[in-house]
Amino acid sequence: MTGPAGHAVFTGNRQPALVGLLALGAPDTISKTWLVDGLWGDEPPRTAVKTLHSHIARLRQALDECGLVDLVHTNDSGYQLTIDLGLVDAHRFEREVRLARAELGDGADTAAVSRLHRALDLWRGDAFAGAEAYGWAAGELIRLEEVRLAAFCDLWDGELRLGRHVAAVGELQRLLARYPFHERLVGLALLALYRCGRTNDALNLYHLLRVHLREELGAEPCSELAVLYVQMLRRDPVLDQHGPAPVEVSSPLVRPRPRPAELPGPVGHFTGRSDELAQLDAAAADPDVQVVVISGAAGMGKTALAVQWGHRAAADFPDGQVFLDLRGHDPAVAVTPTEALAHVLAGLDQPDRGGPDDGLGRVGLYRSLTRDRRMLILADNAGTVAQVLPLVPANTDTLLVVTSRHRLTALKTHHAVKVVALDALRPDEALDLLDSVLGSQRLGREPDSAAELVELCDRMPLALQIAAAKLTSRPMRDIADLAEELSTGERLDELSVEGDSRNLRTVFATAYEVLEPVTARVFRALGLHPGATFGPHLAASAADVTPTAARQALDELAAVHLVTEIANGRYRFHDLIGLYARECAQRGESEQARADIVDRILDWYLTVADAANKIVDRGRDRVRVAVAHPPPTLPFRADADRALSFLDGERENLLPVLTCAMDHGRPDTAWQMTYLVTGFFDSRGHWTQRIQLCRLGLAAARAAGDPVAEGLMGSGLGVAYVTTRSFDQALTTLNQALEVLQAHGDKRGEAHVRNNIAVALAGARRFPEAVDAYGQALALHLAEGNELGVALTLSNLGDAYVRMGQADLALDHLSRALAASREIGNPRLEAVALGGLGQAHRDRGEWELATARFHDALILRRQTGDRRYQAETLNNLGLTEFARQQFTSATEYFLQALTLSRQQADPHQEAIALANLGRIDLAAGDAAAAGEHLSLALSARELAPDPYETAAIHRDLGQLAARTERTAQARHHDELAAELFGQAGAEAR
Repeated sequence: MTGPAGHAVFTGNRQPALVGLLALGAPDTISKTWLVDGLWGDEPPRTAVKTLHSHIARLRQALDECGLVDLVHTNDSGYQLTIDLGLVDAHRFEREVRLARAELGDGADTAAVSRLHRALDLWRGDAFAGAEAYGWAAGELIRLEEVRLAAFCDLWDGELRLGRHVAAVGELQRLLARYPFHERLVGLALLALYRCGRTNDALNLYHLLRVHLREELGAEPCSELAVLYVQMLRRDPVLDQHGPAPVEVSSPLVRPRPRPAELPGPVGHFTGRSDELAQLDAAAADPDVQVVVISGAAGMGKTALAVQWGHRAAADFPDGQVFLDLRGHDPAVAVTPTEALAHVLAGLDQPDRGGPDDGLGRVGLYRSLTRDRRMLILADNAGTVAQVLPLVPANTDTLLVVTSRHRLTALKTHHAVKVVALDALRPDEALDLLDSVLGSQRLGREPDSAAELVELCDRMPLALQIAAAKLTSRPMRDIADLAEELSTGERLDELSVEGDSRNLRTVFATAYEVLEPVTARVFRALGLHPGATFGPHLAASAADVTPTAARQALDELAAVHLVTEIANGRYRFHDLIGLYARECAQRGESEQARADIVDRILDWYLTVADAANKIVDRGRDRVRVAVAHPPPTLPFRADADRALSFLDGERENLLPVLTCAMDHGRPDTAWQMTYLVTGFFDSRGHWTQRIQLCRLGLAAARAAGDPVAEGLMGSGLGVAYVTTRSFDQALTTLNQALEVLQAHGDKRGEAHVRNNIAVALAGARRFPEAVDAYGQALALHLAEGNELGVALTLSNLGDAYVRMGQADLALDHLSRALAASREIGNPRLEAVALGGLGQAHRDRGEWELATARFHDALILRRQTGDRRYQAETLNNLGLTEFARQQFTSATEYFLQALTLSRQQADPHQEAIALANLGRIDLAAGDAAAAGEHLSLALSARELAPDPYETAAIHRDLGQLAARTERTAQARHHDELAAELFGQAGAEAR
């Protein structure tokens, strides 16, 4: 590079390469990413961007020293060389060649030849001589070399037109020494030799080319050369005339661009995916996105979506659409990056001239050819990032769309990537797919069966298409018949069609069979997990591998979409993939190995439940856990909130795991787990599920032949009934448990059961009986020295007195309970006592004391993760504010209580919060809002029956009706209220 003060002095080979890249891109800004790619290729150093900054600084210094000041500019996206393009040899050369070709076309041969000589004189050796170029820059150099070769051909075509045959022979032979099999050069040389009278030399040159093409490519010379050969043999007079050479191979500068249209036909009955299609549209319109990855499990319809969108968007890519199947599902047959590039280049009318290791040249040529085009490259079924990287185009006008079972996460470290995650169809989309195949009339006859079939197919497009094909082949078959087969038989066997290799088992196998051995073992072990979700700690225990190995295995399984991550560190199978995993376990593990896996799973759950119980409810200590396969680590730290949060994620698994324990001959595990998770349900609610678990726990204790366990489980089931306000069932169950424990002399258990009986009696508003039962429980706890039992019973007794309207008596018992709970360091019981004290103080009109006690209780309950009683405390705080006529703050507390109670599926506290909101509305004179809240409270009471609370709601609805002059409705509600208050043993008020 030369300036007013002389030649620029560059150091190393990066600086001349850098100025060359900037000059080639001038006057446009070249991004830092592209400069890094041009200087270092696909493997830049870790400090590439920092090193680039240093090279730019030294380049500016070198240019300043030769008088080219302020030539390199920096902007947000990269660097720009502000220079007149007429001063850049490459740009001048291409402009001159274009003008010369135009002159040749107009017959101005002399002017064209002179211009071509001047243009070619601009070359002083090869482009970038002494410097190295990679990536797109290497491709640009290949393109420039092709333009140069075409210019030589144009030059000697012009010389032959002017009759300069002798001079042409020497120069053409020199060029053929470098490009011995370039057909246009050979044609020009044949003509020059023939016109010089060297016919034999010309014929020998043709034979040499023919032998090479046959041996190397299995091809013949082009038809134009074959005609010229025949003309020479015949000594055709036309060859003696001056004019254009008979063999014309157009220059790349004017060659019509190929417009490939390689997309396969759209998949039949494509339906749904509106969200995903919109994401693809948005990605195509985003100037920053270079690559779109459609990622999902086998059978989810990735290719169908990509092809459907490709046809829909074809008009947006006027320079063509290229399609290639990378076959990445199987490394043995996967297309190599070099083969992929060769395919794409062939679609761009560029025959593969490179050797098997000439990957760099292919990448560069591909990027050069796509740099100023708007094309769609659809790479289907990619297996690795390495397959995809070379296909990333040189600009964002050309879009690369990749489908893969893998997430291809590493691709994001190189380029701007939009990921379209493909999961199962929505229920409505799945039904639309069936409708499109079977017809609306057939679906309309069996809408419920069609909905069931959709779920049995996991809403997976491939499974739905197979099911629809089976029904199509038998038009008289009921949908319900196929649904029954799928639900009762071997579903994967049923979801196959004779003559079609795309059955689900085969598709899943292509993903499973290439897994690493440890990952495959984890996959099989998780197939035997009875629950719906799992995490790395369970996977480690089930497969008997380290937690690190389990995490890596789950990462690999998630990467190929054999599992789906539904939350941080929590995964699930799609139903059909889960069935396949179980099949793999049946085939790949011995019977003993499968039994061991199930034992390890059950041991893990029992150990985790025990650890959580010791954190959450350490007073629950009647179980001593001993397992054969203790897990190496726990999935949570010794923190109540973390333990409860973890069990939140496992809650839906508990019932299937207990059932599995029973089926596996481990009833002790089933009842012990039930006992150990009781504290979790105390904190989190979910009463219906708690009853189911306790029923199973009681059955397990009986199956184990352990009467003490039976008494404990009966007591737990009774308490579960209390939470749903089923007091009669609770008392029946608790009295049965009491008999069992008394018969076996378990005084501690008896004391707890008597306490629970008292709770049920108080819930039924049978307060005198409750106080008596609490007294018996307290005496037993004192005799046994059970400090926790004493604190609990005192709190419950104080609560009974509060509800009986005896606040002074309640304060005594609750104060003793508070002291006892603090003495034993039990924050859960301390919060219970504080909550009771708050109610007693409120009943005495001591608002500040009440509020302080409730706030103290709320703090403890939040610290221990006790959400169930948080809702109760918030309702009590709201009632305290309501009593003080502070409607705004009361409403806020009630709304918080409502939200928490709904989260915990606690209809009792939900109904209380709704009724309280209705009463505030009544007090504020908002009849419409009051009616809405009270009606919702009444509906919630259907799930948590309580005559007293229901009576209070009807009383309020009666007041509302009276205020709005609906006399008949007011009378109706008043009568219901009086009747229900009577059933509850309370006076109407």
